[in-house]
Order: sequence, then structure tokens, then C-alpha cells
Amino acid sequence: MPTLDDILENVGEFDRFQKQTFFVLCLLSAAFTPVYVGVVFFGFTPEHRCFSPGVAELSQRCGWSLEEQLNRTVPEWGGHGAGFGSRCRRYEVDWNATGVSCTDPLGSLVGNRSSVPLGPCRDGWVYDSPGTSLVTEFNLVCEDSWKLDLFQSSVNAGFFIGSINIGYIADRFGRRFCLLNTILANVVCGILLVFVPTYLWIVILRFLQGLVSKGCWTAGYILVTEVVGPRYRRTVGILYQTAFSVGLLVFDAVAYAIPHWRWLQLTVTLPSCFFLLYYWCLPESPRWLISQGKNDKAMKIVSDMAKKNRKKMPSHFDIKLEEEDGGKQSPSLIDLVRTPQMRKNTFILMYNW
Repeated sequence: MPTLDDILENVGEFDRFQKQTFFVLCLLSAAFTPVYVGVVFFGFTPEHRCFSPGVAELSQRCGWSLEEQLNRTVPEWGGHGAGFGSRCRRYEVDWNATGVSCTDPLGSLVGNRSSVPLGPCRDGWVYDSPGTSLVTEFNLVCEDSWKLDLFQSSVNAGFFIGSINIGYIADRFGRRFCLLNTILANVVCGILLVFVPTYLWIVILRFLQGLVSKGCWTAGYILVTEVVGPRYRRTVGILYQTAFSVGLLVFDAVAYAIPHWRWLQLTVTLPSCFFLLYYWCLPESPRWLISQGKNDKAMKIVSDMAKKNRKKMPSHFDIKLEEEDGGKQSPSLIDLVRTPQMRKNTFILMYNW
């Protein structure tokens, strides 16, 4: 009996049908970038300093430039750039007091500038940025800067768990089923991120996005390599990942144009809604159908492939496809280390990552 690779040589290894599938899946790969590297823009940390009540009024009364105001009212502000003291500490003085000198305000308040007490930023921060980010909205700076790391760590934790569990779902229920459901979950989480008001819910939704997004990307990678012939698998695998790199460039441009993180999140999420249309245009992997003993359905897809590619199915192929691995499979994690060759491949890939 012929194998699927034998039939692909006759109906087209990388013709119109495969090119269409490849193109729509490359769009999916490119759209994955905001989840993977979104923290660069969603969590952008602009230059900042403590907000001190009265400083703005004093600066206006004295006619200071911004640089003069910073030099006279912000600790450790100098030529070596902003440090922890200038970003996270403020002078514990009353800038609204009467008799404050415009030439030496600290000296007129406490006498010895070196003995001015410093304190935390009790009244918030001033950010030198025209836009907004998670950092500016929730003040994820100074003592709370670790919360920005937690935001990205939650995504990575989702990637780790999702890569295992959703990979199993793709093997158990099909690539197309996995792809469509993870797209839907990613869209829902992405839209909810725009509207949730608290940091905790943002971290939870970000984790859920990571949980489904990496599995979604991987399912697309598997599908695109399973519908083409053996000679093209390596090429489409590389180009699928190249689409991700193109998505990085597009995401950079969009983030440059939209400096407000919630609007940016909405802008990069809404196009993903169109991926739900893949329900009507994306085929199931015939190779997976064969592995599950669903040869008739696989043959139907192969026939559609031949028709789309304007190729004629040879008559001697109008038979049930050979189950290439000897029957219906029940995949498990043990398969990764079951044989010496699989153990070698698994450990090499783990080391590379």
C-alpha cells in the first residue's frame, strides 16, 4: 500500500493547496510575537523620579528650567545619569514652606545640604514619557520593580506548561482542533487584558495567554510540516519561524505608533479574531488522521489537495492508505525517551533550548 509521502509526490508536495495552508499559518506565526516579546513595550520603564508636592509651584515661581529644577530638588541628580537615589528617593522637606530661596532652596530649608533626610516616594512618581505602560499605570518601579519580572515570568510559566499539555492535545484530538481552540482562548485573554483594572488579573491572564499561545504556535508548525512533501519540510519549517521574525518588525512599528499599552494590546489582539475563520479554510493533517486510523477522512483531504493543485489522482491510489506506524497511536510523554534515537533527539533539543 502507498504511504502518504508516495501520494504527495503525485498530487503535489508544495503546490497551491500547501502554499495556501503555509501562508495562513505564517500569519499565525507572525501574530505570536506580542505574546512572546510584548513585555518590551507593555512593560516599558521610562525615566522617572519621585513626585514631591510643591516642587512644581516653586519651580514656576522661581522660573527654573527643568534641568535646574531637577538639580535642586532631586537627590543625586548629576552628570552620571539617574540612579536609585534619584529615581526612588526624595528629600524629606516642605517645599511649600515660606522663605524658600530660589538659588539654594535646600540650604534655606535645612542649612546643611548633606544632612537633608531622604525618604521613599510616598506620593508616587513623575514619568518622562508621553505614553503609558504597565510600569507607569501600576508604578512597577523601585521596591515594586520585581512585579514587572513576575509579569514576564507568568508568560514563561504558561509556555512551559502549555508546550507539554497542548502538544498532547494536538496529538490526541488533532492539530486543527488544537489550533482553533487555542486561537479562541488567546483572543479572549488578549481582549480581557485591555479592560481588567488590577495587576493581579493582568498576571493571571498573561499566564493563560502563555499557556495557549506557545501550544498554538507549535501546532501550526506541526501542521504546516505535515501537509507538504518530504523535500519541503525543512524549508517550510524554517520559513514558518522566519514569519515570526517578520512579526517582530511589524510589532515594533505598531508599538512605535501606539505608545499606550492598553491600546497597543487591543490593536495586536483584534487581528487574531480573523484566525477563527481558519475553521473553514484550514485542513486537518492527513498524516494525523492516518495515525488515528481515519483513512477515509485522510483520503478526502488528499483528494481535495489534488483538486486544488490541479493534479489527477492515479486510480491505483484510490485505496485505503497504509497506516504507516502499524495502527492507531496512543501518544504519551514516554514516547520522548522510549527508544535510544528518540532519547538522543529529546536531550539534544532540550540542551539547545
